[in-house]
Amino acid sequence: MSKKLVKRSPMAQFAIRTPYYVLTLGLAIIFMYPLLWTAIKSFAPQGGSIGQPEGWGVGNYETLFNYQAGIWVYLKNSLLITILCVVFTLVLSTLGGYAFARFSFPGKNLLFLLVLSILMVPYATLLLPLIIWLKNLHLAGAGAILGGRLGVAIVLAVFQLPFAVYMMRISFEAIPKEIEEAALIDGCGSLGALLRIMLYAVKPGLITVGIFAFLAAWNDFMVPLFLLNSGDNSPMPLAMVNMRQQVMGTIDYGVTEAGVVFLTVPCVILFLALQRHYVRGFMSGALKG
Repeated sequence: MSKKLVKRSPMAQFAIRTPYYVLTLGLAIIFMYPLLWTAIKSFAPQGGSIGQPEGWGVGNYETLFNYQAGIWVYLKNSLLITILCVVFTLVLSTLGGYAFARFSFPGKNLLFLLVLSILMVPYATLLLPLIIWLKNLHLAGAGAILGGRLGVAIVLAVFQLPFAVYMMRISFEAIPKEIEEAALIDGCGSLGALLRIMLYAVKPGLITVGIFAFLAAWNDFMVPLFLLNSGDNSPMPLAMVNMRQQVMGTIDYGVTEAGVVFLTVPCVILFLALQRHYVRGFMSGALKG
């Protein structure tokens, strides 16, 4: 005997979902409070601040924008490093993930484990040998290509590749092989099928990998600190640390908070714009089969 579905009233449905609403609201407040507090304090007067010592205003942002070479120079450096890192990560992880998902070759699983094992190595422990290697390739130090920013992008991409290759492998494996086989029957080679068919099918995975690579390159401090010599080649995080100490070693918290807001806004906008694809990218492996 089949059970009849009981239609609950809107109030009953709301009561059932109340714990969910309370939990999510609490988590949202916990995560958003530091950002909102920083944004408000960046306009507030603070003792010891050069930009906004008294009264509310945008003095901290004016100080930030006029620091040494100018904020736009450091922003350009951050954008260059970030774009290069994202491009390197997407290209290499797409090719690697496709190879691991669709081809069989000796030592495939062992090689994949070796790629993932990079995640267990703190990248700070590898910076010294990387500096020596990059200097030999003229990618770091004096006279480096693009002032060393290309070397920074390569290093950041290398440490993004294990997660990126893993994501792209499960994204390709979630796509039915029949789609690719149909493209091969129509005359496409493996590369043609990848470029014309498969890339569109794994777009959520590509966006997820791109977001992670963007956030890692945009916010990284340690790699530019070790690999860049000239202050004019510094990205935003490195320039922010240098501008914190303005007068006799006193930390200028107002300018620091303005810099944090300036760094955070692009990340928030990017995530909100691509949030739907980001979630689908993480779900692609779970939907396999």
